[in-house]
Amino acid sequence: MVQTREYKNSGERISLLGFGGIRLPSVAEGSQEIDKKKLGEMVDYAISRGVNYFDSAYNYHGGTSESCIGEALSGHPRHKFNIATKMPSLGYLKSESDLDHIFNEQLKRWRVDFFDFYLLHNVNRGTLPVFDEYHVYDFLKEKQRQGLIRHLGFSFHDGPALLQEITGRHNFDFAQIQLNYLDWELQDVKTQYKILKEKQIPITVMEPVRGGMLATLCRESVEILKNVNPMASTASWALRYAASFPEVLTVLSGMSNMMQLKDNVATFEYFKPLTREELKTIKKAKTIYRGLLKIPCTSCRYCIACPKDIDIPAVFASYNSYSLSGNEKKIGKENFLFRYEILSPGKRADSCIRCNQCTHHCPQHIDVPYWMNIINEFYKRAVL
Repeated sequence: MVQTREYKNSGERISLLGFGGIRLPSVAEGSQEIDKKKLGEMVDYAISRGVNYFDSAYNYHGGTSESCIGEALSGHPRHKFNIATKMPSLGYLKSESDLDHIFNEQLKRWRVDFFDFYLLHNVNRGTLPVFDEYHVYDFLKEKQRQGLIRHLGFSFHDGPALLQEITGRHNFDFAQIQLNYLDWELQDVKTQYKILKEKQIPITVMEPVRGGMLATLCRESVEILKNVNPMASTASWALRYAASFPEVLTVLSGMSNMMQLKDNVATFEYFKPLTREELKTIKKAKTIYRGLLKIPCTSCRYCIACPKDIDIPAVFASYNSYSLSGNEKKIGKENFLFRYEILSPGKRADSCIRCNQCTHHCPQHIDVPYWMNIINEFYKRAVL
């Protein structure tokens, strides 16, 4: 069974591995349509191994993630699982009346009478004014007083200054941050962790494998990890890194197939915090990888409401496949062309009109139009 941690000295035990709902098994590669049969099998297996934390959001998988996970969980006793979901902001909240509508819809989607963990979704400088304007915190605190929410928190995509401000203004029960060994310094997650630790706010971790990036890395970095532990998957190193911090309550993983789930379950059944020597190994692998990685996209797909329907994550992934090829540039260019030309012409970088809608939605704060131009020019040269 996967290991658990106690929530705030309450006796309540939460599985150290959390089941994330943003990258569920799909009916076909590149499709957002969820394969319900495969998902049901994964949920059954997860619960049988002690996973009791299931996280999603209103907009994941085009708004179908919550209902699909809810359906898969409906055959299990309610005390066997905890549900975590989120109140959206930009693009969804137009008035205070939307709050009740969305919240009640979510209860129906999940087929439950209350939520165990509920979050303000994607809190940052851009979304905070929306949450403030419609008094979202007060609305959710009232739902908590009514017993419809047990623990109230927020997911965070910004810097330490705003985190300090948010946690000073409101009394949250927990916080969800993007903690992984790449962002520990890259996005100053080290300071975010320190703030939450000092305020004694439990942490749930999102993007521990950074959208799959840290499960693949580059050949040189993978070899460094394999030389130390040939039996450990590359992803398990990233998951153990996140779970090695004592203030972390659970580590979410967006799993797309049974193989990933079983590997993650094995990691947390026999979990041991990273040793000092293992941390040195990760640092060595990270240094090489960071030197090659060009675009820090996690494929979260928050940017897909593109007016030109560009498949931004796929475009970025094709270019990163080249940049991570290291000394094998010829193979890297072939990989880039193969992945890029699979995309239909209208979904490629040359369709970008620099409207910046995607940049405003990107949790990683990537200058998407800038990179679209870079990739388009690179493609022109690559096909010559």
